[in-house]
Amino acid sequence: MLWLKALHLIFMVTWFAGLFYLPRLYVYHAMAEDQTSIDRFKIMERKLLFGIMTPGMLLTLGFGLWMLKDYAWAIYAASGWLHLKLTLIAGLVIFHGCCIKWWLDFRNDQNHRSHQFFRWMNEIPVFFLFTIIILAVVKPF
Repeated sequence: MLWLKALHLIFMVTWFAGLFYLPRLYVYHAMAEDQTSIDRFKIMERKLLFGIMTPGMLLTLGFGLWMLKDYAWAIYAASGWLHLKLTLIAGLVIFHGCCIKWWLDFRNDQNHRSHQFFRWMNEIPVFFLFTIIILAVVKPF
């Protein structure tokens, strides 16, 4: 069980590293005006999204579901904190999907959002991280 938890946390950290950095890249990409910078951001975003962030998400979810199935659900099925945590994780997956949509817009030179929009989007994963960690550690209800 401890190996599953360790792997879950390792890949959660890699996923969040991408969730924190990719919207920041979008900020700079939205501000870029020269083609060299635009092309560089497209490469950086693709590598981060598909080389680190998406594998991190899939492995985080995989190890989390494994722990849920083998251990946590039997103990915490009636706990409200677990249901809220799972709901927030679903929201985080939706946010990840938004990051993919924004990547497609940038890749196809069809982004119409400002760098201020992406600055705000850059803050969303912070809310998820704080709330999910507090729920998992404190188990308040």
